[in-house]
Amino acid sequence: MSRTAEWNEAFDFSRDTRFLSNCIQKTNGNIIQRLCTAADIKFYVTVLSEAERQGFKSSTYVMGNKNCNLTSWAPGCEPGWACAVGKDVEVDLKNKNDLPFRRTNCQPCCEGFFCPTGLTCMIPCPAGSFCPLARLNPVTNICDPYRYQPPPGVTNHTCGGADVWSAVTNSREVLATREKRKAKSREAAALSAKEIAQERWRSAKDGAKKRAVGLQSQLTRTFSRMKSPLSEQSDIGPNGNSSKDDSMDQNNLTMMMSDLEENPESHNGFSVEIGDNISKKDTKHKKLHTTRSQIFQYAYGQIEKEKALEQQESNLSFSGVISMATDPNIRIRPRIEVSFKDLTITLKGKKKHLLRCVTGKISPGRVSAVMGPSGAGKTTFLSALTGKARGCTVNGSILINGKVESMNSYKKIIGFVPQDDIVHGDLTVEENLWFSAKCRLPANLSQAERVLVVERVIESLGLQHVRNSLVGTVEKRGISGGQRKRVNVGLEMVMEPSLLILDEPTSGLDSSSSQLLLKALRREAHEAVNVCMVVHQPRMFDDLILLAKGGLVAYLGPVKNVEEYFSGIGIHVPERVNPPDHYIDILEGIVKSSTTSTVNYKDLPVMWMRHNGYPIPLDMKDSEVNSDSSREGSTSTVDGSHDQSFAGELWQEFKLFVHLKNDNFLSYFSRRKDLSGRVTPGVCRQYRYFLGRVAKQRIREARLQAVDFILLLIAGISLGTLAKVSDENFGAVGYTYTIIAFSLLSKISAMRSFTSDKLQFWRERASGMSCFAYFFSKDTIDQFNTVLKPAIYLCTFYYFNPPRSSLFDNYIVLLCLLYCVSGIAYALAIYLEPGSAQLWSVLLPVVLTLVSTQDDDKGSILPLLKRLAYPSWALEAFVLANAERYRAVWLLTRCAAIAKRGYDLRDWKFCLTRMLVAGLAFRLLALFLLVAFQKK
Repeated sequence: MSRTAEWNEAFDFSRDTRFLSNCIQKTNGNIIQRLCTAADIKFYVTVLSEAERQGFKSSTYVMGNKNCNLTSWAPGCEPGWACAVGKDVEVDLKNKNDLPFRRTNCQPCCEGFFCPTGLTCMIPCPAGSFCPLARLNPVTNICDPYRYQPPPGVTNHTCGGADVWSAVTNSREVLATREKRKAKSREAAALSAKEIAQERWRSAKDGAKKRAVGLQSQLTRTFSRMKSPLSEQSDIGPNGNSSKDDSMDQNNLTMMMSDLEENPESHNGFSVEIGDNISKKDTKHKKLHTTRSQIFQYAYGQIEKEKALEQQESNLSFSGVISMATDPNIRIRPRIEVSFKDLTITLKGKKKHLLRCVTGKISPGRVSAVMGPSGAGKTTFLSALTGKARGCTVNGSILINGKVESMNSYKKIIGFVPQDDIVHGDLTVEENLWFSAKCRLPANLSQAERVLVVERVIESLGLQHVRNSLVGTVEKRGISGGQRKRVNVGLEMVMEPSLLILDEPTSGLDSSSSQLLLKALRREAHEAVNVCMVVHQPRMFDDLILLAKGGLVAYLGPVKNVEEYFSGIGIHVPERVNPPDHYIDILEGIVKSSTTSTVNYKDLPVMWMRHNGYPIPLDMKDSEVNSDSSREGSTSTVDGSHDQSFAGELWQEFKLFVHLKNDNFLSYFSRRKDLSGRVTPGVCRQYRYFLGRVAKQRIREARLQAVDFILLLIAGISLGTLAKVSDENFGAVGYTYTIIAFSLLSKISAMRSFTSDKLQFWRERASGMSCFAYFFSKDTIDQFNTVLKPAIYLCTFYYFNPPRSSLFDNYIVLLCLLYCVSGIAYALAIYLEPGSAQLWSVLLPVVLTLVSTQDDDKGSILPLLKRLAYPSWALEAFVLANAERYRAVWLLTRCAAIAKRGYDLRDWKFCLTRMLVAGLAFRLLALFLLVAFQKK
């Protein structure tokens, strides 16, 4: 893009002209008389360039001119102010030579314009910048958010507008890159929001408290940023009377808050002391501006608002005050309550109980902790709640909101955080979170709301300072392990789940990071999210699920009652001992209960069942049988398993493998009705998101791509030097080596597309993202290699070993060959483990090429294999393209050689077609394997 085109783009205001309308109204229609002409702008840019050339880092002062000099200094010469020309003077904005005389009717610069010091005119701020009016800071006597002061001794001169747009201090920054503008807009918006949020919402809170005293008891428990389904019943007061007056008071409070938010300096229609004079006009949603700075300003304003309310409102719930202070028509998250009765999970083929007789529920708005010794089935329990228990038989019932429904029907609003940190290491923290948000948030959500969601998660998880850092991998260092763990949790938080399941999210975190993460999860619970996690230290939790070995429940209920329950059965916690650690040590059998009663740790699950009146299985009623069964559950064996032969064990493993693959296959193809109520982006829109992500990853793998190209160049030089073209065989020997080397190098590089991020794909697929968008985005980006690699190889091979066939013919054959072998590589990479896939990628081209060069042996299977092997198609295409150039005296030799090989000169296009069809067929096979099979 040329410099002129970039300037035109920077000053294109066709998308948003509201600032012009406001300025026209403010200046009574004489805005033209105040705008800078081409001569003014040329003068201003010249001064900036000269200051930069002399080594000044910034310059907001313009040297003397006809309007502002040592003898004449009008009020419009001050920073942020502008003047107009005379009434009868016409302004030519395109005049590049003469500066107009402009000293009359001086006023502050309009919002959306900037007025440099020493110029008495206004210049529009470039698109994407933020130029608000300045406000005088009484403490520093500086016009915020800028750095100039009002002239001393002039009582009628106030702070004006902007004296410099955004953060521009020299001419080089005018044409900043997209990412730089985005970062500056975000930083400026965050700084501005932090400066005014505390003051604005302190005054709003003081005014609201005067009207909210009578409603405080109702707001404490019922207000949330989400609307509760029970809120509709709150219209009836405790005495059976309608609470219409109370709801009107709430609406009035909301209107007062909205008025303060829109204009914090003006209190028109609102008396802080009385609070009764409220405007009767209906409040409407503020239309969010589409510029990046205004979007970030909105997002950070909301975040700072929530922070201020969380810190200052100790009597009201955090999210409740936000609901009261903002617009009542807000987005609603569905509530999910999960109850389970006699939940038992048995491993297929081995009859081993992973979980047994679990009864209870987890509720919205509460944080539940799952604890227990190793092998107690904690992860299995979470997998069962989310419908991810594969290869197992699930008995009992799981109810969602009191109904028998499948968890897969709600997977769009269920977040599952795995124990391993499965994130993309070649993306930054912000890019990981944004991709999850774009693919999983509602499709009709506005960009401003998406920014708010992502920025809120980044802020709550403490990832601001590493947002632009690569996450990193094992080979390449990135962010720390604790930060990576928080990014792993943030991938689920940005999709605003209703049920959030976490498997050991605090493992490996220090105390401060753990406290920060738990605080963020507690904030999610304030918004009626059902949070359940496996932890080792239960802090800031509401409910506790304590599992014993064998998947049995030892306690399930509120945290505050756990010590009371265990004390009631004779188990007391010693002094200076953490109660959960003590209970887990007892369940593990490490510590014996210090009690006079004969309580065995193996009897605790039975005692819990009797305490709640649950039915006890027959094999657990007797204490001895209970001990045997608990031992069996912990050792994962059944009677007679040690007596099985090797063949029997192998058969059991095979049956388990078949059951697992069958469950995976049926779980995907058994379509269930979507009950989440959320419409996420479709396949085409997700394909665009995936395409952008894969392209960014490929660019960051440029060094690896360069290595692939260098290997192809070396292979071309080596094969071109060693294998010379022979007129007798039409270069078949050199082409045979070419097929082996080119296929091998291309397969290995193509397999990286699907082996490097298998775990990430399985996680994204389980959350509801499209397999088709993922696969086709990878294949689309790989087509660039399909086009480039044949040309790179032929650059050297064709030079050292020039055949008679044209360069274009050889390029087309290699292009079709690469398309074919990359499809085979996709299927190998998706279905096999990385080690096995690489082994097969080496064996296939070598073996199939050797088969293709063997002479036909009648009565054997070799001719059939040759017709089905892709190297034989490629070799035939190469030979035919070369033989086509042998004419005249070589006609008889050509015909004999082709007839001996069984080729036909008319089959060149047919060979190319077969390779293309084979490549397409293997891609369809790879897509089927991607959809139908997943990890064990």
